[in-house]
Order: sequence, then C-alpha cells, then structure tokens
Amino acid sequence: MAMRVLFLTTPLVSHTFPLVPFAWAMRAAGHDVLFGTTGPALSVSGAGVHVADFDPDGRCPSVAELNARRPDIVRLRATKVADGWPLLAEVTRRYAGAMTALARRWRPDLIVTSQLQGGGLLAAAAAGVPVVEHRSSLLRGDDYFDRLPELIPETFDALGVAGPPRRRVSLEVAPPSMAPADGAWPMRYVPFNGGGVLPPDLTGRPDRRRIAVTVGTNVMAPDMALFLDRTLKAAPEVDAEFVLLMAGVATSGGTGGGTGGGTGEPVRNPPANVRVLREWVPLRAVLAGCSAILHHGGAGSILAALDAGVPQLIVPSGAPSFLQADVVRERGAGLVAAADALDAAPIRRVLADAPLRDAAREVRDEIAGMPSPAGLVDRVLALDS
Repeated sequence: MAMRVLFLTTPLVSHTFPLVPFAWAMRAAGHDVLFGTTGPALSVSGAGVHVADFDPDGRCPSVAELNARRPDIVRLRATKVADGWPLLAEVTRRYAGAMTALARRWRPDLIVTSQLQGGGLLAAAAAGVPVVEHRSSLLRGDDYFDRLPELIPETFDALGVAGPPRRRVSLEVAPPSMAPADGAWPMRYVPFNGGGVLPPDLTGRPDRRRIAVTVGTNVMAPDMALFLDRTLKAAPEVDAEFVLLMAGVATSGGTGGGTGGGTGEPVRNPPANVRVLREWVPLRAVLAGCSAILHHGGAGSILAALDAGVPQLIVPSGAPSFLQADVVRERGAGLVAAADALDAAPIRRVLADAPLRDAAREVRDEIAGMPSPAGLVDRVLALDS
C-alpha cells in the first residue's frame, strides 16, 4: 500500500538537496512524497519532486536573517553542537507552526525532517506520526531533540504538543569511522548537488592536477572574502589548475586582492591558473577529475569530497564548519587552515601527501559499503506499523 511521506526541511538548499536521493527511493518504491519548505529551498522542485511552500506569504524570516541576528554564534569557534542550540531553537520556533499546519493539511503517514530541524519533530508529534531525522553532515545533535521542549516550551504549548514523538529514528550518512554509534541507522550518502551541464573538459581526468574551490552558497561562511583573497594570492605558487565554483554564491563583495569590493562580482582578474565557473556545475561531478578540494567546511562539500575519495583542505568559516573540519582532520582525510594564514604551503601538501590520499580513499570505500537509500525504505516505513 502506498504511503504518504512528508519531507520537512530547513529552507536552505544545503539542508534540502541532501534528502533528494532518499525521496527518490521512496517514489521509486511507489509512495507519495511531498517536500515542505520555502525560500531558496523551493528550487528542490527541479529534482522532479512535488513541493509545497509552507510560507507562501513570506511571514517567516529567512535563515540568513536569523543568522544575521546572532553573529556571536555564527562566528563562534564552536567546540560542540550545543554551542549553537540557541540559534537552532530559534529556527525551529520560527518554522514549526508553518510546518505543522502543512502536516495537518496533507496528513502524512510519516515525516522525514532535515538534520536538527525541530519543526519536523513538532509537526510529527502534532500529526501523531513517526518522524525520521535525515542527517546530512558530520555533526551530532546529542540530546538536542529531547531538550527542545525546555528550549522553546511556548512553541510546544502553542501547538498542543507535549514532547517529541515516541516513534523516532535518525538516518546516519556519515561513514562509520567518522561517526560514533548512537543508535542511528546507517545509510549511504548519495551526493545531490542539482543538475547542470558540464563543460567538456571537466568530464575527464585533466593532464594537470586540478583543485576544486568552493564556498558553498555562503549562508554560513562569514570569512568568504578573505578565503577567496588568500586562495587567489596563493594559486600562482601552486602547480595546479584551480576551478573556482561561484554559481549561487550570496556575496556582498570582497576585500580586495582579486575580489570585487562590494560590486557583487566576487572574483575579478583571477590568476592564469584559476578558472572561475559562474554557471551551476554539480560539485560531485567536478570532483571526479580533481586531485584535491579547497573549501569552507560546509557539510555538502565535505561529504562530496569523502564520497569522491578526494583529499580536502578546509578553511573553516562559520560555527558548524569548525566542528566538521576537526572530524576530517582527525580521520586523516584532510587538512585544516585558518583563513588569515592560508598560503601555498598547505595547498601543495594536500596535493602531494600520500597518507591523506589513502585515508580519503578508505573513507570513500566505507561509504560505498553502507546500505543504500533504497535499502532503508521498507525499514523506515515499518515505523508506522
């Protein structure tokens, strides 16, 4: 019998696109799937899934606006996920009502929520259905969901919810060697960065070593301008081609030395060995021809690199990226550098270091051995029985 599965996500592309492969698996198994999100994440409709805008009138603040109100958390050199609980709880408080209203209208049998999005948790409790947290990073929420009623009691009261649903599970996409067992069900990470047309020369292995460079969508990368400046200055000293992915990057300009100072053009006059791609190109597809990646520490960039078996140099920018960068470094699959100290030396090392390459490939093989999204469908849906 076909079941109705509602995917409720934090309205960011980076928190929504990772759920697409599991949604495809649900659809391929014959179940009805609906994504509930808003803002920039509505672009998930391009993945061939049905989408409902839970805030069509724009009454909820965007995540970018919420982040801007808490620069103390966004810029924090976080040491644990709990450092960000006040901001996570505020995001939940702002979206929980709209998510719950959609759940009550659509009446799902199961809700899948993006990582650490408490709104999906409350919506499932209000609808009386199981909830599945679909993790999409190396972060661990610890007991965040259990503590949520203490953090936002007024929201639980307003929605008539006493606490989290009893039928609840998390899907863990992080490879086993990078994720301590906590009862979550392992599921292979399948990168989805949207579609895109690859330039012909990016469809194969290059004659010269290639380094991908990305800052994601810059939602939580406050040091983007400095990161780009330092990268552009270091590039001529490295024997490699740099492919800088800039499509979709939110920016107000840079600080000089190659970035556009407030002009909206983030990179001007790049060095000869730096290629700037302003059209959308899926990161995982680019990584197939790369020897390394240089990035800001976003979850999508980290997991795509791990899936590709590519060593990474992480320049953390934003509280969560510090936590994830530490995990990558401890596993031996990448290096970490501060934005204000980035130069050619660590870039050369990430290209040449054999142990880094070996560790990255070991993790790639771990990921390949994890259960596929399709293999988890029946087990997840059994939560409703």
